[in-house]
Amino acid sequence: MNYSSDIDLVCLFDETRYGADAGEARAAFIRVTRKMAALLSDLTAGGYVFRTDLRLRPDAAVTPVCLSMAAAESYYESVGRTWERAAYIKARPCGGDLAAGERFLKVLVPFVWRKHLDYAAIQDAHDMRLRIREHRQLNRPLTVEGHNMKLGQGGIREIEFFTQTRQLIAGGRDPDLRDRTTVGGLAALAAKGWIPADVAAELTALYRAHREVEHRLQMVGDAQTHDMPVTAEGVARIACFCGEEEGAFRAGLLDRLARVDRLTEGFFAPGQAEEGPELSDHARGIVEGWSQYPALRSERAQAIFRRLRPVLLKRLMRAANPDEALVALDGFLAGLPAGVQLFSLFEANPALVDLIIDIAGTSPALARYLSRNADVLDGVIGGSFFAPWPGVGPLVEAVARAMEAEGDYEKKLGAARRVMKEWHFRVGVHHLRGLVDAFEAAKHYADLAEAVIVALWPVVAAEFARKHGAMPGRGAVVLGMGSLGAARLNAGSDLDLIVIYDADGVEGSEGPRPLATRAYYARLTQAFVTALTAQMPEGRLYEVDMRLRPSGRQGPVATSLQSFTSYQQGEAWTWEHLALTRARVLAGAADLGAEVEAFRRELLPVKGQGAGVRGDVAEMRARLQAAKPARGVWEAKNGPGRLMDIELMAQMAALLTGSPARGVERQIEAGRKGAILSDSDAQVLLDAYRLLWRLQAGTRLITDGVVEPGSLGEGACAFLLRETGQPGADALSGRLESVTGLADAVIAAHVGQGE
Repeated sequence: MNYSSDIDLVCLFDETRYGADAGEARAAFIRVTRKMAALLSDLTAGGYVFRTDLRLRPDAAVTPVCLSMAAAESYYESVGRTWERAAYIKARPCGGDLAAGERFLKVLVPFVWRKHLDYAAIQDAHDMRLRIREHRQLNRPLTVEGHNMKLGQGGIREIEFFTQTRQLIAGGRDPDLRDRTTVGGLAALAAKGWIPADVAAELTALYRAHREVEHRLQMVGDAQTHDMPVTAEGVARIACFCGEEEGAFRAGLLDRLARVDRLTEGFFAPGQAEEGPELSDHARGIVEGWSQYPALRSERAQAIFRRLRPVLLKRLMRAANPDEALVALDGFLAGLPAGVQLFSLFEANPALVDLIIDIAGTSPALARYLSRNADVLDGVIGGSFFAPWPGVGPLVEAVARAMEAEGDYEKKLGAARRVMKEWHFRVGVHHLRGLVDAFEAAKHYADLAEAVIVALWPVVAAEFARKHGAMPGRGAVVLGMGSLGAARLNAGSDLDLIVIYDADGVEGSEGPRPLATRAYYARLTQAFVTALTAQMPEGRLYEVDMRLRPSGRQGPVATSLQSFTSYQQGEAWTWEHLALTRARVLAGAADLGAEVEAFRRELLPVKGQGAGVRGDVAEMRARLQAAKPARGVWEAKNGPGRLMDIELMAQMAALLTGSPARGVERQIEAGRKGAILSDSDAQVLLDAYRLLWRLQAGTRLITDGVVEPGSLGEGACAFLLRETGQPGADALSGRLESVTGLADAVIAAHVGQGE
């Protein structure tokens, strides 16, 4: 506070405590508030305590001086403005029921602190600065006489706006930025890399110097003023009060005001729109159509985009094929449901424009994904987007931390989706830009899926236990199967899962709504699958396939340990034992998980010695090739000698040798060491697999289906050629034909052609 501060109060009451008497309570609290304000601010013979301002309450012109928390919450949710969000950065309960006040502030967190990076707040703050200056007639040239130290150019409010706006931009994602004080806010912003440390230090020094002058101005007249004296004599008096000679004081004050203006004005004031490049008739037709898109419906979005459009078009001209990139960018803009936030983000971070053009020119599929999930761009600004991959542990912490910040179960699921999508997008961008190759990206996608499962399972289990009691018996584990078990996913992979539980001898749960053991785990599994797959405002996490469980679609969605082991030992088909070679425990009870893994390791050597494994694999191979033939020259997954064929051969090698290895390369190596494969055969399979995986991973990043050489744009084709190490499309086609033919011959020689 300053020497002659007034105090800003918002008075609220909790209407839920009064039931049918809420109307009477409202009238009483209005009387109490008026009396309290009078006691504080009425001038008596002894003076006054504090001038009291109640105008920060919602819609102060028409609302009573005290209103219900429900009414205030409804107002902020529906029509609350950026300046009100900024005001609540400093809010704290200071009288009455402090616990109720804290609850109310917690309810307002989503209003004040948006989950996305809120760069649109910059324009709001800039507009507010201009309105204040115009209303107070503060737009005159900078002089010492009569200058308003709070609201004028380079004044205290400029520093506060600068700090609070930065806090509003990023504080929703980082609670450490939510400091109530200006100096503390500047320090937090600098510590997290949102402003340079030297800027924070300089603004802090300037803020303190301005407040020092403000105190002295108010001491002289014992009045709440922020205006410098209008006479030279008055200025000299303030200079003397500050312990300075008048000339030095004037020069220092003007310098400080100018420095504040220089440091803050560039942040707030939008630049002028550039001249755009010359466009072809075709390009002009596309660009003119942008005004009809949903993202450009509002006048505010149009105003921002007018400044942004020339920048976008100039960047497009640098693409390998500008017309192709323009069409992809057009698809991106067409898919945006709204534009203000995203366009503000681009305007404040020009490097993002280059990233968007890069994506549009290479991967239209990723551009379409981005238009539906534009919030993932927040992660690019966070500072660590291009840092080394953190691994599963930190990812689990990131997902868990995001969910812990939410109280409601559905909001927890939404938080998990936001984190997953940001990291998923990051992997795609790193792959697209060559920062990681197809195999590194595959491991990163698998790490992310594992982290989501590990973090989400206990949240779903806790919510289920709240209704139906704790898990009966020893609990359950989640197994990753297929590519997830082998820790190698691509951008479009779904997840193969199995849930196994152990509650032998326990009839059911104990809780508000107890369930029989089998029903409990079946419904818990369904709840977990729903948590992963449900379409929410933030999208879905993953598609889930549970057909690899015992008896497939006909079996229960959760399997008891006893049923699982007996089924695998006596009833399972060879294909189920092959699938088990890639099974991996991801989440759940650690002791049960260790037991399941021990059983897997004991079972595989036994089943690998059984008669008919090769014949069963030959039949499976024939059925797969009949059901899923190759769909083109650049098909990587289906067909003879391609990925599914090689993976089947690798799983057979692991089963025949009893190896616990899960990845294709290690399974092929196990086959070589176990004399199932010769050195040359193993090398043929590995060469084919590595080329095909690079093609498959690249293809799934840039499109949703199989690609053909002539159907790709220049950027996408260049990306695939870079990934596969081929000089041209014809060379890649020839190389694919060669390696798949050799792999097909090796596999056929080992498994036969079937019946």
